[in-house]
Amino acid sequence: MTIIGTIIAGLVVGILARVVLPGKQAYGWIVTILLGIGGALIGYWLASMMGVAETGGIDWIRWILSVAVAAVLSVIFSAITKRRKEVL
Repeated sequence: MTIIGTIIAGLVVGILARVVLPGKQAYGWIVTILLGIGGALIGYWLASMMGVAETGGIDWIRWILSVAVAAVLSVIFSAITKRRKEVL
């Protein structure tokens, strides 16, 4: 993917991860995009490790894995930043 494509995929995956998670997440669009990019990269890597072949159409398994990974990253990020605020 190109850099622009990666950012757009990260935005889409990040937004879908925020929709999947209950409650309000206390971070902005930049963090959403970064978590989405991380989720997309890790999700695509996991899909390739599981033997999912690239197709000409929409790779639903890759997208579902990407959103799930981004949601997990979001929960981890929220837990870390919440603890940091409690300590300060």
